[in-house]
Amino acid sequence: MTASPSSVLGEGASPRPVLREVRFLRLWAGTTASGLATWALPFVLGLAVLERSLSPTGLGVVLAARTVGFLAAVPVSGVIADRRSRRAVVLWSGLTAAVAAPLIALGLGRSVALMAVAAAVSGAGQGACRPAFQALTAEVVEEGRRRQANAAITLAVRVTTLVGPAVAALLAVLVDARGLLIGIGALWLVAALAPPAGVPIRRPGTGRPGFWAEFTEGVREARRHPWFLAGLAALTAVIATGYSATGVALPLVSRDRYGSEAVLAGAATAYIVGALVGALLVARWRPRAQGWAALAGLACYGVAPLALLLPVHPTVVIAAYVLTGIGIELFNVPWFTATQREVAPDKLARVSSLDFLLSYGLAPLGLALIAPAMDAFGYGPVLGACAVVCFAAPAAAALVPSSRHFSVR
Repeated sequence: MTASPSSVLGEGASPRPVLREVRFLRLWAGTTASGLATWALPFVLGLAVLERSLSPTGLGVVLAARTVGFLAAVPVSGVIADRRSRRAVVLWSGLTAAVAAPLIALGLGRSVALMAVAAAVSGAGQGACRPAFQALTAEVVEEGRRRQANAAITLAVRVTTLVGPAVAALLAVLVDARGLLIGIGALWLVAALAPPAGVPIRRPGTGRPGFWAEFTEGVREARRHPWFLAGLAALTAVIATGYSATGVALPLVSRDRYGSEAVLAGAATAYIVGALVGALLVARWRPRAQGWAALAGLACYGVAPLALLLPVHPTVVIAAYVLTGIGIELFNVPWFTATQREVAPDKLARVSSLDFLLSYGLAPLGLALIAPAMDAFGYGPVLGACAVVCFAAPAAAALVPSSRHFSVR
């Protein structure tokens, strides 16, 4: 007998399963749509390169512009979402990205400059919605069910990432890249319009300080939680090294050592499958030391560069990426849940913006540096260093006393 989604996500833990709540389902639909739209843009632009309506250089310029927009918007949206309605920030950021997608389509094959400007706007919408969605989840879902909620959201994102390439490839038979870009705009409309309003939180009255003062206040709130600073440092280090090894070294190892792209495709799929398993597992598992368990899951990322370093059978590489996927979700769900629980509600968006700004914001730097490092020092030393960082950074974070439970209480 196949379990229902509610039972899989821990139905027994609550008399009212979170997936039966209309308000949460609306939030879930919005976050899922935003995640799918975020993933789909580089994939669709890659199809445009295959159609020869965009050059590889143009692709790099457009994606770089999107990253710049993302990084610029994240801290600003964190402050605004703590000042005003989180629902309003989600609405306007989603509408901004929805408007940008057709402009990218308009520039396709005509103007890379127009595409880059529109991609920067799209990236700003994407970046603005991230901390607002995190804070809105805490408003829509009560504390006892947020672990279920975060697991349901991450599960949906992983499923769409798994089936998305196949669906996009099928749609590409019917419509060109411009049509798919219009579809991305429709996804952003869902992300903007679907989520419900949250429960209003108490905010300061008139006489608020300026932007930088409010942003600094968010930094001070983050410093009140040593486990958060330690975990964020570990996450940033792991993404900048292990993620970069996957993005740069995996294709090269697949080609040079194994002689085909099969290992690349298999490892990428294995990672997503592992993440699905991890999301299902973490929704029901309640370890006593949840912080240590989450950091141990994060350290599992070290097996990826280690498998690429050693002359192992391809199945070992595939298994390593399954374990890596499981581990990242064992970290993500408790991490998001603890942040929503421990951080002051009126500062949650700003603290979440720090999370996204550092962890995902520095990922392009790692991607940019790892290829020159491999050229200068060789695959072995670089992959070995990446593995050491992935194992050592979470272990160091675990030494912070409040990291055991992701709580200072």
